[in-house]
Amino acid sequence: MAIEMPRGLPFAVDTFGPYTSTKRRKRHHFLTHAHKDHTVGISPSNIVFPIYSTSLTISLLLQRQPQLDESFFVRIEIGLSLIVDDLDGEFKVTAFDANHCPGAVMFLFEGSFGNILHTGDCRLTHDCLQSLPEKYVGKRLGEAPKCCLDYIFLDCTFGKSSHRFPSKHSAIIQIINCIWNHPDAPVVYLACDMLGQEDVLLEVSKTFGSKIYVDKATNFECFKSLMVIVPEVVTEDPSSRFHIFRGFPKLYERASAKLAEARSKLQSEPLIIRPSAQWYVCDDEDYSESGSQIQKQRKVRFSEAVKDEFGIWHVCYSMHSSREELESAMQLLSPKWVVSTVPSCRAMELNYVKRNCFISRFSPDDPFWKLLDIDMEVSPVAAVDTQTVTLSCCLMSEELTLDSVNSKLVPVIESSSMKKQLLSLSPEKNLPISLFGRARLSSQESDHQLHERKVIHTQCVYTKTSLELEKPNPKEVVESLQDDTKEETVSFSSCSSSKESCKDLSGDLRKLYRSMNAPVPRPLPSLMDLMNARKRSRNHLSF
Repeated sequence: MAIEMPRGLPFAVDTFGPYTSTKRRKRHHFLTHAHKDHTVGISPSNIVFPIYSTSLTISLLLQRQPQLDESFFVRIEIGLSLIVDDLDGEFKVTAFDANHCPGAVMFLFEGSFGNILHTGDCRLTHDCLQSLPEKYVGKRLGEAPKCCLDYIFLDCTFGKSSHRFPSKHSAIIQIINCIWNHPDAPVVYLACDMLGQEDVLLEVSKTFGSKIYVDKATNFECFKSLMVIVPEVVTEDPSSRFHIFRGFPKLYERASAKLAEARSKLQSEPLIIRPSAQWYVCDDEDYSESGSQIQKQRKVRFSEAVKDEFGIWHVCYSMHSSREELESAMQLLSPKWVVSTVPSCRAMELNYVKRNCFISRFSPDDPFWKLLDIDMEVSPVAAVDTQTVTLSCCLMSEELTLDSVNSKLVPVIESSSMKKQLLSLSPEKNLPISLFGRARLSSQESDHQLHERKVIHTQCVYTKTSLELEKPNPKEVVESLQDDTKEETVSFSSCSSSKESCKDLSGDLRKLYRSMNAPVPRPLPSLMDLMNARKRSRNHLSF
């Protein structure tokens, strides 16, 4: 799952889509690995600019989509760097092993926009981190590196998991031990048809001296991938003891059928092993609601294979980092800002992010503003009681007003010719927000939403003390939200509390909800109404 890169960057990572005149195109595209959720949108009709990726990832993608042409891609291998020419100045990109699946890489971008690490999907173990440039990695926990990364786009898939995952090597040993402990099993089914589990098949094949059968008719895509990555372990002979077993969907239903068939024939039961971390960190949809407390207690054992109520043996084999590994990695890398590449902004839940990532750390001339496509022009303005600096900038209507610990950036609308634009209100003090407010999924963004975006020319006032700002009347906000029958054709002349401004805001919100096929929510009571109701209740009680 990938999110859009900020508008101020000339490149995109793992996000591809159709060209539209209203969409600001990225000039360079990068692909971290070949999993399907990261290749959505790649097709001959969508390819306008070259895609940078590793040779193995390109081969897997061309095999899956033969209609693509090799000329669409530029190869960049692990450990190598490229200098990319761009209209805004050249930048350097280097590929590093992501410890995820064959061909998967992290990209390190270095240019006028700062130093950016995009991890793609990864497992940031200590060995994986040591492959990064020495200047970006601290020698010990708590010791800052020589050069701090400005931004990390981080894979937080299992960022909520408090479990300590075993290493991949340890997990493979558990799988082999499980097979040794079941010598009577006539067939061993390995649920390893996902890209990234080839090491399991390779070690099993070496240990037991047997090739692994893949049913070409029912699992053709897996067969083709294995023939590219580890063809030496693949066989089309079904008499082999080891078989690839299709994973989801309906894994448990098919596993139960295999076991029931053996029992009905009075044969020894086959051994079914699933190497995955999903069973340990979340409740799978295929589980029945009758899961017992014993079943839940078994999940916390990571040192050996665990059998579930359906007869499947599980081993925690993870291609993503646990929360513990993410926290440790952030301590060593000490980035200025962290952005989750998966919804819903899970990076904000990391202790490192809560303690260290604040808007207040960025000065007006920091590359942070360039990344957000905000052109800062700093000029001193005389003030009587406060120290004020005027910052002129150009914001997109979907971006949030930026907040800091001791100050706020409050936009004041100057344009009087634009129609149907959002009035940005500053968030509450100390409110933790992500870089974009939310992870925006490129695959879910419609052309209609892209067409509706408009640029708001604003003038922001940065103050070191709190100021009394004129705000919309809460009562008028509620009234305008309730009125969804009138057509808004109002223009802004200033940041006032007028009823027209509130109507304009509600119109855009209604369009946003309708474009997403979501019901328009009913407004909450205004603060004024709640306060009046509280006063009336107090007066009533006093009598």
